[in-house]
Amino acid sequence: MSRDLSHFRENYEHGVLRRADLADDPIVQFERWWDSWMAKPRYDAAACVLATASASGVPAARYVLCRGFDADGFEIYTNQESRKAQDLRTNPQAALVFGWLEEDRQVRVEGPVTQIDDATADAYWASRPRGSQLGGWASDQSEVLADRAELERHRAEAADRFGGEEEGDPVPRPPYWGGYRVGFDRMEFWQGRPSRLHDRFAYRRNSSEPTGWTIDRLSP
Repeated sequence: MSRDLSHFRENYEHGVLRRADLADDPIVQFERWWDSWMAKPRYDAAACVLATASASGVPAARYVLCRGFDADGFEIYTNQESRKAQDLRTNPQAALVFGWLEEDRQVRVEGPVTQIDDATADAYWASRPRGSQLGGWASDQSEVLADRAELERHRAEAADRFGGEEEGDPVPRPPYWGGYRVGFDRMEFWQGRPSRLHDRFAYRRNSSEPTGWTIDRLSP
């Protein structure tokens, strides 16, 4: 089967991005765009693509939920026996892409990955809905399942163990579940413009700069 998609085109007319618009620090600029993104209700607003690579260089990408950001990086949480976690153990570098398509914007983040401390992971785990906590115990993430019934059985076993969906014993964080912080040595801000003449600016760490960053406009 062959499907021609060449007729799908957008003209990207929602905004412009000038050098004078940019903050000196990329996380400040990200926060500005985040606040703009959140000015209207959004579905799964914190969704972004996480790209990793195995020790042998095989890439993989998937959507995840960013659960916080600050000057140290972007927080994500996952089963630490999953494929993404295996990649990060052997190759602790990653990239994130936030695609805010209704604004004709994307942000790319690239940098080293570190594991989030237990106290921070415990605090986030405690904030999750009980159903999501039970799901964390039920899922051997990235492992093969015989069928849906096997997953539902694992979920029922977790509910029996901790006292059901609505009440019961506190659900502790599984020993194999935790978080990662994606740092940033490079961040790129992309604003779509008509005729493919997009605005692109890349921040790169540079200790010789007063701000700690070099900002370059890139050709689209």
